[in-house]
Amino acid sequence: MERLNHWIAEAASFVWGLPLLILLIGGGLYLLVYSRFLPFKYFGHAIKVLRGKYDNPDDPGEINHFQALMTALSSTVGMGNIAGVAVAIAVGGPGAVFWMWVSAIVGMSTKFFTCTLAILYRGKDDSGAIQGGPMYFITEGLGKAWKPLAAFFSIAGLVGALPVFNVNQLTQAINDILLVPNGIAKDFSTDLTIGIVLAIITGIVILGGLNRISKTAAKIVPGMVVLYFLAVLVILFINASEVPRYFQLIFTDAFAANNYTGDPMLGGILGALIILGIRRGAFSNEAGIGTAPMAHGAAKTEEPIREGLVAMLGPFIDTIIVCTLTALSILVTGVWQSSDANGVSLTAKAFSDAMPGFGSYVLLLCIAVFSISSLFSYSYYGTKCLSFLVGTRYKHIYNYFYIGSILIGATTSLSLMINLIDTFFALMAIPTMLATLILAPKVMAKARVYFKGIKNL
Repeated sequence: MERLNHWIAEAASFVWGLPLLILLIGGGLYLLVYSRFLPFKYFGHAIKVLRGKYDNPDDPGEINHFQALMTALSSTVGMGNIAGVAVAIAVGGPGAVFWMWVSAIVGMSTKFFTCTLAILYRGKDDSGAIQGGPMYFITEGLGKAWKPLAAFFSIAGLVGALPVFNVNQLTQAINDILLVPNGIAKDFSTDLTIGIVLAIITGIVILGGLNRISKTAAKIVPGMVVLYFLAVLVILFINASEVPRYFQLIFTDAFAANNYTGDPMLGGILGALIILGIRRGAFSNEAGIGTAPMAHGAAKTEEPIREGLVAMLGPFIDTIIVCTLTALSILVTGVWQSSDANGVSLTAKAFSDAMPGFGSYVLLLCIAVFSISSLFSYSYYGTKCLSFLVGTRYKHIYNYFYIGSILIGATTSLSLMINLIDTFFALMAIPTMLATLILAPKVMAKARVYFKGIKNL
């Protein structure tokens, strides 16, 4: 197991090197400048679209704008926001948060383009149903000759969509917060029991298909974000005197990297910190990875730009709001320096220190809802990838494999899970970003027409 962990860690470090950093962040910056910040100018319009002002039930698709965003957010607002941020701060200090913010701002532009393409170039599966996502905008937008690139994305997506990281961290949280403090020893049997319970809950929802997934997500995602927001506000209020200092540290340490303790990459400590922040930011908001376009590609709309605008809100909610809340709770309580805990355990320490007696249980409730909602959405992504590769009649097979992988995630180490998913996320990003950069002029042509029409209303 140690040798396997080492190999996967090496693979993750290799694929998350300078070329991918240039593709994700450099490509995102190019899209940001190329669009002349156009999507950001219509942030208010995006909220109106999200609220259903332009919904038409007769438009092609399966779910409305709000359900599409909630389905995408239910996968992105998850353990990446709680455990992933904790990992970044434990390794890179406050400065890692700044680079997560950069990833989010760039990611908003990337999401606008990728999710616009998901509607603009929707295709049909072998059963005749309309489908969207990177594999379809590659084949429909670039032509059948590019199908190998679409297949590469789908193969990587089969592993990248597995829920092992979320399950692993939820299992760790249940052990550290609920079981061990109450005298129940953590062992393989407890981990397996947790995994079985999660597999049953997940199976009930995902075997009902996209409509059940989207409706469930639309009900629980807004509530879980509000609950988490209120809990962190309490922590910030209790430690109000520390907030300004740490806001300043986030900016100053982003370039000094004084607290970085990991292995230097790119030949320097600052380069390592940048990659760490970008990597955790990409894991959290998934901009450029290609998962969200699969959810937004199912939206009921004939206007691609509208869905791109709605999708743009995802990284803002996920990283600028939720990840920042997690980061500040860890920083202002001082646990990032005083505790040897990592991942979700570090965040739990911040909550229990700020709110003794019940803080860790509040976090456990948030973690449970975050994680379980993520389990629902990722299964949909995996079935779409398998459907593209071998046909829709076999897609149900992935759900059984997916449910089985929950047991693996519950009983395996954190570092193995992080590196495994990081590796395949990186592989998914390559075809997604290449196709998006090539097709960007098509998006801007549509955008100019759409935004001109708004001004003329």
